[in-house]
Amino acid sequence: MEWREEGLLIAMRPHGETAAIIEVFTRGHGRHAGVVRGGASRRMAAHLQPGTQVMADWHARLGEHIGTFTIEPLKSRAHVLGDRLALAGLSAVCALLHTTLPERAPCPALWLATMPLMDALGETDWASAYLRWELRLLEELGYGLDLSSCAVTGATEGLAFVSPRTGRAVTQAGAGDWAEKLFPLPEGMAGQGPLAPQAVVQGLAITGHFLTRELVETHHGRPLPEARGRLLDLLARAG
Repeated sequence: MEWREEGLLIAMRPHGETAAIIEVFTRGHGRHAGVVRGGASRRMAAHLQPGTQVMADWHARLGEHIGTFTIEPLKSRAHVLGDRLALAGLSAVCALLHTTLPERAPCPALWLATMPLMDALGETDWASAYLRWELRLLEELGYGLDLSSCAVTGATEGLAFVSPRTGRAVTQAGAGDWAEKLFPLPEGMAGQGPLAPQAVVQGLAITGHFLTRELVETHHGRPLPEARGRLLDLLARAG
């Protein structure tokens, strides 16, 4: 068994004295683990950092084996090391992919959304792109939000809240006496343009609620990764 595909390295841990086990996220094979021989060496360490874009060759005698990777670095994202916020964003993306995705399940749409975000880290307004990436991740996991119309009235204008139960948008009129139990819908979250910093933080509170629910239901209550919490803290302070 073997395949070759471009991937994003999302996790690495030592394996024995000289090897490493890495996880890459690819378009056709999803989150996929394998052993890199010599991966614990100082020479290889720089190429096995989360966020590195690689060409990965995977080989195994049988498909159910963990197999081995041969890695060719394509793009280093070491430039974000000097930007604390961008580095937190990179770490959050890698940690969420590692924590939430099933193994070896193709995720072509999520892959196409992830790579532009990785390239945008550190640029103007990348935080808005990150929020929309989390929305896309929720879609991939089966928890996509519907912010197109009011769940109660069907109206497409004046959307003001999000239901924490259904993920549907609701207008002020549709919310009625239930408004206090709903998430305020941040201005611009349902659109495509840049969001104000505070709106990004409010939006991430909503996506965090549904990501937590997904982890409770499918990963036995596993908490959201600490890397995401660090990003939220930095965004809140920056805003």
